[in-house]
This record gives sequence, C-alpha cells and structure tokens, in this order.
Amino acid sequence: MDDKSLKVGSNEMELVDFRIFKQEKDKVYEGIYGINVSKVREIIRVPKLTELPSTPEFIEGIFDLREVVIPVVNLAKWMGVTEPEDARKNARVIITEFNNVLIGFIVHEAKRIRRISWSDIEPATFMNSSSGLEANKITGVTKIEGDNVLLILDLESVVQDLGLYEPETDTVPEEIAAFSGLAMVLDDSATARKIVKEALIKMGFHVVEAVDGQEGIRKLNELYETYGDALVDNLKIIVSDVEMPQMDGFHFAASVKEDERFKEIPIVFNSSISDHFSEGRGEEAGGEAYLVKFQASSFYDEVSRVVRAHMKK
Repeated sequence: MDDKSLKVGSNEMELVDFRIFKQEKDKVYEGIYGINVSKVREIIRVPKLTELPSTPEFIEGIFDLREVVIPVVNLAKWMGVTEPEDARKNARVIITEFNNVLIGFIVHEAKRIRRISWSDIEPATFMNSSSGLEANKITGVTKIEGDNVLLILDLESVVQDLGLYEPETDTVPEEIAAFSGLAMVLDDSATARKIVKEALIKMGFHVVEAVDGQEGIRKLNELYETYGDALVDNLKIIVSDVEMPQMDGFHFAASVKEDERFKEIPIVFNSSISDHFSEGRGEEAGGEAYLVKFQASSFYDEVSRVVRAHMKK
C-alpha cells in the first residue's frame, strides 16, 4: 500500500479506515479509527498465531510472514474494549512498519482508504477517561460523513508498551556537543518533542518549540521580528515531525522553503514513518535529511552534518 499520488505540500494524508466494536451490556458500539497509509505494509486475514508466554494479554502471538516473524496485537484488548461474540467474523490484521519495527494489529473490520486534509484534523483535547481510551493514545480526530468522528490512533504507543522503542539520548560525542544558537523542534507529541529538545540542548542549542506546522510558521515570524535578516545565522536548524494536525511537516517545509526570509534555514524531518517513499517526499519538500524516531547516533550525526554544512554557506 502507498500514497504516491499525494503531492508534497498538499497538506493531505491517506488513512486506512478500520473499525473496533465494543460490547456494553446489550448494545454494540462501532468505533471508527484510522492509521496513516504510509505506515501500512498490507492487510491480511488473521493467520494462525503462535502464543508467547509471559507477554501482555493484548499480544495475541506471533507468525511468520515471508520469513519475518511479526508480533500481533489485539487492538481491542489494548484499548480495554470488551469484544462482542461475533467481532472476529470479518477481522483483519493490519501489518504496519514504523520506527523500523514490523507489527500486526487485529481489527474487527478494515473498511476503506480515506484522503483527509491535515487542516481538518484536530488534536484530541476533548478525550477523557470516560471515553475508554486515553487522549495520549489518540493523535487526532476528524469528522466524517453522518456526523461521525474518526479517531487517529497513536499505534507508536503500543510499540512503547511492548518495550520495542526505547530512545537513548544520554551519550553525546564530545565533538558534537559544541554548537550554539537556536534550534526549532516541531512535534505534536509532547513526549517526542521532549526527547528531541533534550538531544538538541545537549548539542548546545537553545530550543524553540512548536506543536504543529501552523505554530511553527508563527514562531518563525516572531523570531524574524526579533532577528530580522540575521535569523538565518541564528536559527541553525529546524527538526520537524511529519504527521501533525492542522499543518503537516511536508506542507510546513514547503512553505518555509518558499519564503525568502526562511528558505536557507535547514530542515531535518524526524518521523516514525520509516518507508523510503517518505524519505523522497521529505527531500522534495526541501528537507536536508530524513530521520526515523528516535535513533540517537543517527540523530546526532545527521543534525551535526546539516548544521555544519549550513554554517559553511
């Protein structure tokens, strides 16, 4: 699966729309969810699984997919949802790849592909414990037909729950921890933003934060009011996520590179999407590098390389 028809800077994404059914007393409720197509390898029927001892209940087991062993997570169990008796009759496994990890997710139905503008996706600020799913497990919400709401799940948090994603930022090579000036980090995830901010501080930068592309543009304009044309010499690098509500990282980068005031400021993408196509889209949008969250050695090396190249201009 891919989203190669999407144009860089269009501020659009494609989602796999899938459903999770919830049993509450004598009623069944349909939950509508989505995941970025860029993270989806394929969708298959539920295979025969080998159970693993001493693993969380939501891990159904593992199976071999073309000589690759893949863990499979029951999303309903992970979400704390009580499944109806017939929930598995149309079940599918969505095989995903992000943060360089392959993992399968059992869903009750896989419905369709939706193309949605990031500007129509809102942060999940309304979520609370009564909804059955914590807000930190939702990256955004958007309205669809019939006044229904589609929730975009943060499946990366499953990887964290499994202990497969443990970012390390402690060790910084001495020659890299010698920078100065400003750096900007854009990410809608407070956790991811904190990790990147701490890494940049260890490299010697003062960090300006933004939660999405719109705020990133606003912060750039504020910095320009302070520094004027000298901003290009003071803001040494921008590190941006790709998937963000309101304005995604590719659209943000394209906007920055079209602005004469900011176009020389280097941009590095730092994303959980680990396919080569997204790397190409990052380059097309004007990024100097594309990194997968969060590999410390690659982060320090690439940020250092990009900043040094910028300083030589």
